[in-house]
Amino acid sequence: MTNFIDYVKIYCRSGKGGAGCMHLHRAKYLPKGGPDGGDGGKGGSVILQGNRNLWTLLHLKYQKHIIATDGGKGGQSRSFGKDGEDRIIEVPCGTVVYDGDTGEYICEVKEHGERIVLLKGGRGGLGNWHFRTSTNQAPRYAQPGEPAQERTVIMQLKVLADVGLVGFPNAGKSTLLSVVSAAKPEIADYPFTTLTPQLGIVSYRDGRSFCMADIPGIIEGAAEGRGLGLRFLRHIERNAVLLFMVPAASPDIVAEYNILLSELEKYNPQLLTKARVLAISKIDVPRLDEEGNGQNVCELNIEALKKQLGIEVIAISSLTGEGISELKDALWVELNKEQNQVIEISHAPIDVTVIEREEEPDTEEDDEEHTIYLNEVDEDWDLDKYKGIGWDE
Repeated sequence: MTNFIDYVKIYCRSGKGGAGCMHLHRAKYLPKGGPDGGDGGKGGSVILQGNRNLWTLLHLKYQKHIIATDGGKGGQSRSFGKDGEDRIIEVPCGTVVYDGDTGEYICEVKEHGERIVLLKGGRGGLGNWHFRTSTNQAPRYAQPGEPAQERTVIMQLKVLADVGLVGFPNAGKSTLLSVVSAAKPEIADYPFTTLTPQLGIVSYRDGRSFCMADIPGIIEGAAEGRGLGLRFLRHIERNAVLLFMVPAASPDIVAEYNILLSELEKYNPQLLTKARVLAISKIDVPRLDEEGNGQNVCELNIEALKKQLGIEVIAISSLTGEGISELKDALWVELNKEQNQVIEISHAPIDVTVIEREEEPDTEEDDEEHTIYLNEVDEDWDLDKYKGIGWDE
């Protein structure tokens, strides 16, 4: 089970206000004591608070109910009831909250220490001391406290980073992140080695730096839920610059770039307004032509690609380091452009009927390995792709 949790659904309830007290003062030295009922206490609120030291919603995964305490009842001698305790929910910066029943957007926590009242506690009722008048000197009633508020909310974490990596599986995104930062993402020669977003701080000149985020590879149809689909596309909504990565050995670099762009547009058209840079990766790997002959990537017309796509195009090799400095320079220039400083996105309502993530197994039986036999699956199995993993000899 991964420790990176970016989606939780929890039930929240604020505290109800305490009832006001109805009391008439009695004492032998005060034959006409009159009303002295105190007010009820305020119910506790449910408050969201940003915490930059958190990077996941793991601490909320198994805390399905968050309930603030009720306010205390008022007492005699105009004694106020005790206020209920607030429940403060600490969340990572970049957490977006939706209504769990309708999917409507509620709020977003952006800054460290920022507080947002999710559910306000009920006000305490007034004691009968407040209702005394010249014509009603002994009121025998008091206010009840306001009821509690409750709702089910969905919290989604959208990683905050300056640069987001976008590309198909095995485009070299994780390798690039490991080269330009101290991050250690998993790197292997098979698709979807990155299953959770990875963040790295990229060092630049004169002690300056910026944050880069790597998300799992996108495949065609990701906006409709294919592959890891919508599960991680939301993590690039807050990036100031999108770094597209296409391998140099790709048969059609422009076509792959347009497919990636189309998937982002289907997910959220606002993503097309972000600054974009295209990195042609793995230039150390020979590019094969139709006849199978190796072609040096330098023969690619980079300038023609720049004019055709209208963005900065840089050829890089994470293995040899070629083009890495130029890529950092291009990203730094884009990050410091005035139009890329303010990142505002509109959060569309989510479809609460779509289950984005299966629940983790709660029993040991679920953790056991399940064997799938070939005759139980109605599809053609390509056994060639399993060769070389130890059981085909």
